[in-house]
Amino acid sequence: MAEIHLESLAHSYLEQPTKPEDYAIREMNHVWEQGGAYALLGPSGCGKSTLLNIISGLLNPSEGTVKFDQKNVNGLQPNQRNIAQVFQFPVVYDSMSVFDNLAFPLRNLKYPKDRIEKKVQEIADVLELGDLLHRRANNLTADEKQKVSMGRGLVRDDVSAILFDEPLTVIDPHLKWKLRRKLKQIHEKFNITMVYVTHDQLEASTFADKIALMYEGQIVQFGTPQELFEEPEHTFVGYFIGSPGMNIIEVSIDDSHAVFDNIRIPLAQGLIGQLTKKLSVISSSNIKIGIRPEFVAVLDESADNSYECSVLDVENLGTYKILTLQLGEQKIKARIDEDQIAPTEKAFVLFPEQSLKLYLDDYLVREESI
Repeated sequence: MAEIHLESLAHSYLEQPTKPEDYAIREMNHVWEQGGAYALLGPSGCGKSTLLNIISGLLNPSEGTVKFDQKNVNGLQPNQRNIAQVFQFPVVYDSMSVFDNLAFPLRNLKYPKDRIEKKVQEIADVLELGDLLHRRANNLTADEKQKVSMGRGLVRDDVSAILFDEPLTVIDPHLKWKLRRKLKQIHEKFNITMVYVTHDQLEASTFADKIALMYEGQIVQFGTPQELFEEPEHTFVGYFIGSPGMNIIEVSIDDSHAVFDNIRIPLAQGLIGQLTKKLSVISSSNIKIGIRPEFVAVLDESADNSYECSVLDVENLGTYKILTLQLGEQKIKARIDEDQIAPTEKAFVLFPEQSLKLYLDDYLVREESI
């Protein structure tokens, strides 16, 4: 197991990058602590696989340093880093049995026969492969092959970390939850540093203790699934996490109100104070407010500080309903419980102050502490 430390790390596929957009990975400093279960989450093209390949040694970074337990490993090949990597498509030796596939890395390391048998049996039991040990790998299903691929990383005692690159993409949907649960159990049993790359927020939140969410080559937030949902540090986090994502509206500030389309939303004085401080240092008109659909209160009648909306659509998802509403020129989403009767033409919405977020240049403005 190892702590993985990225120091001033950046990477470009161009020989002479000149601007931030030229970098697949923009300069970052980040730590994966020893024994943690982490997810690297983000959309296609955000730099997830590039970052994973840099950590494993398949790719040398343009700038910065990768350290394992404070040791610089930039010059080390993948086999010298003791990293196990599980790819999107299972990598197995079809001509070998399951036993021989699992034993292969141990035989390369010259383990004694009795120890190989003990380790292979242990991992086979954990992965529920015991009945398949003597079957040829070419006769396995896709999920069984992926478990064998995972097992080859787990069977080694010397592995520093296991990196998973979209490992469940080719697995049937009804089997994914079983493998996610199995990975979680494996982490709890062996306490190995694991980094799991995915574009699926459900996979990330069910596997990882902490999620690093990437956007345009940067980690824009690193935290628990609950933190990413309740306190999105960047508008992209609000947009990407949740189903549907956060309502985000461009606004201007007038006195202590966020204003759009002649609609005035009161803001907490602590937020206004922090925004004023920031705007005294940088000049920007990129100001937004955000609120998650779960926190938008939907009423049938007008109330204090409520705003009239037109109801454009109601989507009944069984345990809850998603409303699409027209507020001024903006379309917003609201989520209501299954037992709440959805309005048909007109509704009134409330934005609870504690749930309303303010963003400057797409980063969260936190309220002044008193």
